[in-house]
Amino acid sequence: MTLVIWTDQAAVGSEPLDDPYYRYIATAPEFQPVKHDRQTLTARWDTWLYMPWRYQWTIGTGDEGGQFCRDFGINGGFTDHGDGPFAWLEKWNLRFYNDHTAGKGYLYLRDANQRSRFQAFQRDPRAIRQDREGLKPLDEALLAKLSALVRERVTRLRQSPMRVAYALDDEISWGIFVVPLPWRVLADDQDYQRWLDHYYGGKGPQAQFVTPDAILPQLKGQLKDIDLSPLLDRITFNDSVWANFLGRLVEVANETDPETPCGFVGGQSPNMWGGYDYAKLMKKIQFIEAYDLGSSQAIIRSLNPQNCIPQVTTHFHSDERGTANDVWQSWYYFAHGNRGMIGWVEGWFDGTKPRPWLYEYRSTLKELGQVQGPKLVGARWIHDGIAIYYSHPSIQVSWCLDSEAHGRTWVNRGNDHRLGTSHLVRKAWEYMLTDSGLQYSFISYDTVVLHGIPEEYRVLILPACYALSDAEAQRIREFCLRGGTVIADFCCGLFDQHGKARTRGALDDLFGVRHDGTERAQDFFGERLWVETDQDAAYNYKSYRELFATIPCQLHKGYAVAEKRLPVLTLRKVGKGTAVYVNLSPQRYLQYREEGTADDRSRLPFVTPIFDAGIRPWIQVTNEGRRPANVETCYWKNRGRIFVFVVQNAPVTGSMFGETGATSLKTRTIPIVVRLNRTVRDVQDERSGANLGDGDRFEFQFPMAEAVFFSFRDDTQ
Repeated sequence: MTLVIWTDQAAVGSEPLDDPYYRYIATAPEFQPVKHDRQTLTARWDTWLYMPWRYQWTIGTGDEGGQFCRDFGINGGFTDHGDGPFAWLEKWNLRFYNDHTAGKGYLYLRDANQRSRFQAFQRDPRAIRQDREGLKPLDEALLAKLSALVRERVTRLRQSPMRVAYALDDEISWGIFVVPLPWRVLADDQDYQRWLDHYYGGKGPQAQFVTPDAILPQLKGQLKDIDLSPLLDRITFNDSVWANFLGRLVEVANETDPETPCGFVGGQSPNMWGGYDYAKLMKKIQFIEAYDLGSSQAIIRSLNPQNCIPQVTTHFHSDERGTANDVWQSWYYFAHGNRGMIGWVEGWFDGTKPRPWLYEYRSTLKELGQVQGPKLVGARWIHDGIAIYYSHPSIQVSWCLDSEAHGRTWVNRGNDHRLGTSHLVRKAWEYMLTDSGLQYSFISYDTVVLHGIPEEYRVLILPACYALSDAEAQRIREFCLRGGTVIADFCCGLFDQHGKARTRGALDDLFGVRHDGTERAQDFFGERLWVETDQDAAYNYKSYRELFATIPCQLHKGYAVAEKRLPVLTLRKVGKGTAVYVNLSPQRYLQYREEGTADDRSRLPFVTPIFDAGIRPWIQVTNEGRRPANVETCYWKNRGRIFVFVVQNAPVTGSMFGETGATSLKTRTIPIVVRLNRTVRDVQDERSGANLGDGDRFEFQFPMAEAVFFSFRDDTQ
């Protein structure tokens, strides 16, 4: 059995590079982390916490409300703007986070949920960040104002022994959510020019201020003539200013209260817009609640140093989805590293009387908060030696290519997480791995530039990695040469990190393929767009079949051939390793999964190279002799034991306002057999408390809206 613990380890033998992008990442403040002390971040967050946001908390904050919390297993709470009720929270032993520690209307702009109020700025590249109250650039004046507010509120909050985290604000953005809004975040253009010079390693290009209108005409020509950098460089600058601004506010909170983590809530999908480059964000925060959109939860877990940052998500009850969805969300996200949930209180009470669904939910709250939660405090995620590459420049390029279908109506684009090529490709890879019984972690571009691919990984997946720097390409070659397997699906490295197209792909030599820069849209997928789907025609699609029907594509083994000039499945031995260029898009796996036809055979074009690298599931789950559909195993290491979850990996839907929940959730209980690839000792059923002894085969009843949860002694120490 091979257990690989997520670490902060750099690749053995990786050396500094004489490369401007390397120097930028090594020295830029946006990549310098705030303090991430493991003991501080886990000390008082010592179980799974359910923290209601008291929107319609009609039961009140007296004894009746306190007794309700105790009776229903609610062990957390919240305060707002640094106000109480501190005495009530302490009396009922409710640990809380504080929302709006930096106020409201600054990190989340006024009327941000009313998109029409900002439309006038979407085509004005000279506009400065603002709302109905006036200009709000992310400058020193605003930082001083918010720093004073944070100090004042944290000084009051730190008196409470029940505090566990500070949230600067909710649903924050350098724009509004992740709406395309290419304005300036600073009024001084010289700030941008100085950053550009640093970014390019000397004298950078003259700063430009453009919108997507300026880059869309380029997509009608040849690849070599596309230059997205005038737009993408400035969006990258905005992301950097944003990350540094947040980091400085976190440090202000730390100076005032060194014992309590600080971050934000209402996190969005990774995106070109709004500041959601998680490689930068995760270095600047110590607490986060994020909606599970665009793989955000898995990316956060992967980039969470030592898994010590408290990571939670939001619970929105829906009568339509039913209580099974509430139960499933709680177990699923606990199994994936969440330290609790923030409950949006709407539809909870009839007057002061709890509604029936709460009676159905309370046993889950009690079990996770009182019994299971402490077991994973300080635990480390285990992967199977598989890394999925997190390339934020590729997410930016993907947005630009995807937006061509909209033309000038790009200003109306939303729900990028359910439309965008980068997001759906990434999600398809995740599902193919977990449906194959394998686990993974994301690895970010800055880590690879500085340190290479860590030794703990044997396979690197490059999902829709349109944009790669020379430094990244060199690190990826090094990984392959020393024995790693590198798998790219399509369009790998056709742009550099600025969004400027290359004549040859950054890794063409590694994969043994050739691009020449004369490629046009008709050389990819269908006949008229660079991407697999027309995301304007299927903007409100109801099924993946509807989305993929928008552009007829040549299929190979059920998947769209991405680049018509190249062969499918090019495999090349490189040094001690293997490089595989699939030249297929994995997106249609989402359709097959949705329709219930996904199986081992449908995954083979993508997972065969992983199996050929010697990676196999070390836990097999079967029902009546077959692996149940959409079942995932997760594993953690903590205090001398390995903890294993078997959960249902149901699709999650939601919006930028949250409202997340599972679709097609199965709620029946099925018998399963769990087989391990060796005998393990001292096996405990963590839910029943039963000691199952030693062995390599165990039987459980699996309630599919909950989890099987067992552990065994860690003999790998």
